[in-house]
Amino acid sequence: MALAAPDLSGSTAFITGTTRGIGKQIALALADRGCDVVSTGKTTDDDTELSGSIEQTAREGRERGAEALACELDLRDEDRVEAVVEEAIDCFGEIDIVINNASAIQLANVADLPADRFDLLTDVNVRGSHLVARAFADHLAERDGAWLLSNSPPVVTDRSPGKAPYAWSKLGISFITLSLAEELGGDDVGCNTFWPVTTIDTRATRYFGLGTEDDWRTPEVVSDAVLEILARDPAECTGNSFYDEELLREAGVADFSTYNLTDGDPAPMSARMFDAEFEREA
Repeated sequence: MALAAPDLSGSTAFITGTTRGIGKQIALALADRGCDVVSTGKTTDDDTELSGSIEQTAREGRERGAEALACELDLRDEDRVEAVVEEAIDCFGEIDIVINNASAIQLANVADLPADRFDLLTDVNVRGSHLVARAFADHLAERDGAWLLSNSPPVVTDRSPGKAPYAWSKLGISFITLSLAEELGGDDVGCNTFWPVTTIDTRATRYFGLGTEDDWRTPEVVSDAVLEILARDPAECTGNSFYDEELLREAGVADFSTYNLTDGDPAPMSARMFDAEFEREA
């Protein structure tokens, strides 16, 4: 069964963390459906050792027929967040979709994580997402059918030994997003979170060695899930925490092999994170 392919022509999305991985894939998937894109992140130079940059993502978006603006953004800098949001609105007139995707990651036991690394997780993930949401809240409330989505897990009781500080920071993003669903409920802004049931093949995944490659999926599974959310009515679809696989199964996807990094049918077990409530169908 083919997934819904929402026509996003005339819409503009502001996405954090688009240099590579999930954020870049979401930006390009939206551009493929006619959505203009604001590509943001810290990597601006194509010649760095890290593959990908906000400029490269913007160029690839334009190649797909969309308008694209690249803005350097450090989510820890409140003044810069406000300036970039203002620049994006001035450039496109209005922003209809805001996606908090960027985040810092550091997996460690509490005893092994220095205070400055804990502060980084909090400043980028929780505070940074708050700054973006705060800067856009009034603007989104004035739009007709706007969205605020966050790449963060459901608020569950998983205590996440070995990664508690990171878990706290990601759950903080979810708290902000789900609270906004209530705060903006009267303005028909769809505020939801989305989260993969198994680890996605990204630079961070490889660096931290999360699970095995046999359990990894490509970023397309997340971008397809985001598109499925955007195909809905934001006035009715708000306050939800979606798992990608659960959402796509509801949309009619039965075969997930196209998302596999390796051949076979991975059962997402070794690379699961913050998914205590998810039960995979047999």
